Amino acid sequence: MTPKDTLKIGSRIFNSRLMIGTGKYQSAQIMVDSLESSKSEIITVAIRRIKNMDKDSNLLQHINWSKYWMLPNTAGCKNSEEAIRIALLGRELAKLSGQEDNNFIKLEVIPDVKYLLPDPLETLKAAEILVKKDF
Repeated sequence: MTPKDTLKIGSRIFNSRLMIGTGKYQSAQIMVDSLESSKSEIITVAIRRIKNMDKDSNLLQHINWSKYWMLPNTAGCKNSEEAIRIALLGRELAKLSGQEDNNFIKLEVIPDVKYLLPDPLETLKAAEILVKKDF
């Protein structure tokens, strides 16, 4: 691969530019198979959707986090305060998954549940605070 074919974010270099999500799969096995087939190295994880139940329903336990880079997502947040709290939780989950230096976040602030229109001012407010917190 040439540098032109790679994706560089901060100090991290990825061989694939494809980012794939973990939501809406019919089963954990289908999700794992899809991730493997995609050749993606970055996986988005909606922090609010992680179930904290037994191992069969917790997606974090189904993914080999030494193989994939976690991109925590603030999906479902309606204001900047909520997005900041979820982003901080996402960073801790990445650390618990063995990614100590993961400060990535997919920032979404969407109060409009009908049309899913983002709130640019609340998103900017959250981004400014998260950057100060080394995201």
